[in-house]
Amino acid sequence: MEEAFIDADARDYAGVDSQVLETVERGHGRRETRRYRTLGNLSGMPRSALWEGMNMIGMVESRREVNGKVSTETRFHIGSIGTDVAGFARAARENLAVLSHIALTRLKQDPHTKLGLQNKRLKAAWDDRYLAQLLFEPPHPPPANKPSAGANIRGT
Repeated sequence: MEEAFIDADARDYAGVDSQVLETVERGHGRRETRRYRTLGNLSGMPRSALWEGMNMIGMVESRREVNGKVSTETRFHIGSIGTDVAGFARAARENLAVLSHIALTRLKQDPHTKLGLQNKRLKAAWDDRYLAQLLFEPPHPPPANKPSAGANIRGT
């Protein structure tokens, strides 16, 4: 997918169905700039015939600055929502939020590791076996709370 954006950029997006949107968010001591770009007409993409119903590819370039430190990230997406860049931006943000929520839930439900959440995240980044366990083993729901045998509950 990256090649399609490189090619379109080299042609200054002439003759390409493309839209771009840039957003800037500030808060909590950070500044994040995101540039969303969509491309339509996937006919030149390798294996595009396998992507029946897909009509766009999208790119998100994120630049995040926190306390003077800058990090950048580029993500690519394929979709069937057309080249409306505002719609793509909403979908990309929602998808990332959903994936983040799923990952956080899996870490919280892990009964095998008695670490704090931050250390579980680090362990998943460093230990491929632990990451595979989180990704591929079924989740274990937390045990149901049972009242103690000697519960002092009075009926009225």
